[in-house]
Amino acid sequence: MQSKPKGEQAVMRRLLPLLFALLAACSSMPSVQEPPKEGKTFVAPRVEISRTAVENVIAVVETVEPVAEAICKERAPRLNCDFQIGIDETPGAGPNAFQTQDDEGRPVIAFTASLLAEARNRDELAFIMSHEAAHHILGHIARQNENARAGAQIFGSLAYVLSAGSEESIRAGVEFGAELGARTYSKEFELEADALGTVIAARAGYDPLIGAEFFFRIPDPGNQFLGSHPANAARLATVQRVARQL
Repeated sequence: MQSKPKGEQAVMRRLLPLLFALLAACSSMPSVQEPPKEGKTFVAPRVEISRTAVENVIAVVETVEPVAEAICKERAPRLNCDFQIGIDETPGAGPNAFQTQDDEGRPVIAFTASLLAEARNRDELAFIMSHEAAHHILGHIARQNENARAGAQIFGSLAYVLSAGSEESIRAGVEFGAELGARTYSKEFELEADALGTVIAARAGYDPLIGAEFFFRIPDPGNQFLGSHPANAARLATVQRVARQL
């Protein structure tokens, strides 16, 4: 789960209208596929989503979104707190959720179809959605972009000095610096989002400890140098600590 800068979002549709349409259609639904464009055809891999999973997502969105909006207005009144919920229709996308912004600056929380099929209960879905909402409330996209700009400037300047002004070296230095800067505090951002996400999920009536069990079914990144996510054990410990306080 991660935040994505504005402009990097995949093809998405509003989630609730889409799910209500699927729910009315049948009891076992594939993920919606992007209509073929003129002169081009492709078929997205099918992801089976059960009727129960669809009902769970609808219930979670309807209960978590207003709580996330209220906490957003409470903690970050200058932000746009009009959360838009979408489905990422990237063909073959694995289980994932992310937070980004649309062209009008509204916060967007997107789920892949495979994540909707993978989540085992409403508590997991609620925790994931609350985590992504927390990224926006805590201003992580803006902070990530600021870190990326700082890294690009530092390493671009260093490459200029070391390469005597070589354009290719400067470009490589800028790209490396931006990537390094964006990752500098990414683990801290994830733990911050886990902590606030625990609060949001609990206020919405869900059990964040059950929700955090999702960590046990995803690969553990450990504590890799420059990794974008902290170890699952650290994330679970954060949820447990905040839940005890609640």
